[in-house]
Amino acid sequence: MADGAFQPRWGQPLTGIISFVVFTAIAWVTWFLFSDPRGPVGWFPYPFVMYLAMMILVGIWQHMLLADWPFVNIKQPLRGIIMTVVNLVLVWFVIDVLFYRFLGLGMNILSYYGLEAANLAGKLPKLAAPGATGLLAQVAVVCFVLIGFYTYSLSTIFFGKWPSMPSNLTQPAKGLLEIGWGTTLTILAYTVLILPFFGVLFPGAALNSSWWATIGGTPHVHWVFGWYEWAIVLLFMTANVWRMKPWSLIALPQPWKGLLSTVLSFVAAYLIALLCLKLIPLWVPADTFHHLEAAKGASEVQRFLWLHSAEIAGFTLIPFLIWHHYFDDLAPGDVDGWGSFFFRTIGVLLFAAVLYWIFYYGNFGHWALGNHHMGELSERFSHGESLVWNFWWIIPLLWNEWFFHKWPFYVHKD
Repeated sequence: MADGAFQPRWGQPLTGIISFVVFTAIAWVTWFLFSDPRGPVGWFPYPFVMYLAMMILVGIWQHMLLADWPFVNIKQPLRGIIMTVVNLVLVWFVIDVLFYRFLGLGMNILSYYGLEAANLAGKLPKLAAPGATGLLAQVAVVCFVLIGFYTYSLSTIFFGKWPSMPSNLTQPAKGLLEIGWGTTLTILAYTVLILPFFGVLFPGAALNSSWWATIGGTPHVHWVFGWYEWAIVLLFMTANVWRMKPWSLIALPQPWKGLLSTVLSFVAAYLIALLCLKLIPLWVPADTFHHLEAAKGASEVQRFLWLHSAEIAGFTLIPFLIWHHYFDDLAPGDVDGWGSFFFRTIGVLLFAAVLYWIFYYGNFGHWALGNHHMGELSERFSHGESLVWNFWWIIPLLWNEWFFHKWPFYVHKD
C-alpha cells in the first residue's frame, strides 16, 4: 500500500494507545496458552522461542521480500487470516522438514532427531540427559533465525531492494531473488559466527572452536548475540522511527551505500554492546556476578554480560515498532526533521528502560510470565529470558501490520 493510504481510525494518540493495549493482551494470553509453565502447554523457553523466531523470519519472506504474493488482491481480514495460516504451515515445514530432516542429514546439529539418536547411541558422552541434545538443535535453528533477521532484511532497508530494483522483475521472481541473496549471506554469516560454538560443544577437527573466545572473554555464542542483536535493532530502527536517517546522509549509489551502511551499523552495534558491558554492573547486583563466577568461572560472567546486552536491545523492539507503525512517528515539529529523529531516539531508549525496570525490578517475568527461576533480585538478571518475551510481544504487532495491513485500527482515507 502506498504511504498515506490509511489513517488512524480514532486519531492519534488514541489509535496508538488502543493498539498497544490490544497487542499486549493478545501476546499475554497466547503466552499463557503456549509458553507459561503454569499454562496448558508450557513450552518455556524451548521449543517455543524457536517457533516464534521462525514465525518472524518466515513473515519477513512473506511480506518484506515477496510483498504478500500471491495474496495481495484478497481483501482484509481474509488476507491476513490466510497469510497467518500459510506462515504457520511454512514454519512447521522449515523446522521439521527442511532443517531437521533434510539439512540435518548432512549436519546433525540441525536435526533434533539426529542429535537425540546420537545421544541414545552413546556418541555424545558430554550431553547425557534425553532431550538435552535435541535442545541444541533448536538452539542451532534459533541462531540461523538470529542471523537471518539481519541478512534477509538488509536488501530492503540498506540496499533499497538492489539488485532487484530497478528492474522489470515482478513477483515472485523479485522476492525469490532477494530470498536467494539473503540465504547466501545468512549461510556465510552462520558459518563464521555460529558453527564455531558447536565446535566447542562437539570438539574435533571437523568444526573449529570459537575464534572469538579471547576477544569476548567467552567461547559462548552469546558473544554473537550481544552485539548482533544491536545490529538488528539499528537496522530496523532505520526503517522505522529513524525514517532512514542517518544513512540518508550517504550520497553514494547502490550497492556502495548499502555496503557502507552495513559496515557502519556493525561498528556502531559493537560499540553499543561494549558500552552495555561497562554499564550493566552499575545496576545488576554484585551477587549475580559472584554466583556466576563461582559456578562456572570468569568466562561465565562475560557470557552473561554479552547475553544481557542483547536482552537490553530487545526492550527497544516494542517502543520503536509501535511508535512508528501505530503512533505514526509522532514528534514535535517536522516528523522527518533531525529534531524528531533525536526526540524519538531518546524516547525509545527511555521507554525501553521503563520496560526493563518492570520486567526485572517489578519481576514481570515471574508473576506475569511464570518464570519461576526469577527469585531474589540477584537471580533475576541471569535467568530472566526477557528476549523470549520481547520477541513474542512484537508478533501480534507485526502480524497486524504485515498481514492485516493494520486492520481494524486503520481505515482507508475517503
